[in-house]
Amino acid sequence: MRWPILTFIVAALVFPAAGCANRQTTIVVGSKNFPEQAILGELLAQQIEAKTNLHVERRFYLAGTYICQQAMLAGRIDMYVEYTGTALTAVLKEPPQADPHAVFERVRGDYAHRFNFVVEPPLGFNDSFAIVIRGEDARKDQLRTISQGAKYSPGWRAGFGYEFMERPDGYDGFVKSYGLKFAAEPRIMDLNLLYRALLAHQVDIIAGNTTDGQLLSGDFTVLADDKHYFPPYQAVTVVRNQIASEHPEVIAAIAELSGKISDHDMQQMNYQATAQHRDISVIVREFFASQHPAAPR
Repeated sequence: MRWPILTFIVAALVFPAAGCANRQTTIVVGSKNFPEQAILGELLAQQIEAKTNLHVERRFYLAGTYICQQAMLAGRIDMYVEYTGTALTAVLKEPPQADPHAVFERVRGDYAHRFNFVVEPPLGFNDSFAIVIRGEDARKDQLRTISQGAKYSPGWRAGFGYEFMERPDGYDGFVKSYGLKFAAEPRIMDLNLLYRALLAHQVDIIAGNTTDGQLLSGDFTVLADDKHYFPPYQAVTVVRNQIASEHPEVIAAIAELSGKISDHDMQQMNYQATAQHRDISVIVREFFASQHPAAPR
């Protein structure tokens, strides 16, 4: 689906609701269209509700990066969680960098200058792309790295998400960096279907994420990115500057989350959502209870 059409569809479905709430006392939290993002949106929402007197409107599953960025620019959402590597390459159109601190500082500076957005310090985890194969295949061929898998790739069928195929830190640079050739053109699939397709032998290699809960629920092996192709993807909260100026209490509340969510924490919450099908509001409430006894009610 082409971006202008996608933008129109999402705008028609989501944006008319913006005028329904009192925007002076309501914070609109958005998210992209996969479970981890909804969990992160709920984390922000519950934290703001617990620490301020503001109402929070949840507007989750807003398609991908492009739609969330446009919703922020249009003032339809006030904040969402982005990943630094995605911000650098997909939004700012800059080449990948390996230094997490340098990437964060570049993103924070450019987002302030170009978009009037505040980028808060990282939440604590790094959600990089994970190149995943079946565990049985990894054991059979003793595969631990992507480079080791390159010689087997001509016999593999690949399955990737749309964003991975399109973004500058995704498919094209990935296959070029590792010299990969697949048995056929990659199948473009919904992110939620990739792991099922891999287990069902419909594909042989996929690009997931390192914090995916599905990695805990099946026989999978993540091949190490031994050439360090993928940039750091630290999770950061992006906030419209108007909200930061008018509601400093919101920034103070979000700041309390900085460095508090580990890779393990995120993967466990993802597992509960995707494998156990638990309600994300309950998952988040339990996370806060385990971390901060007096946190969100």
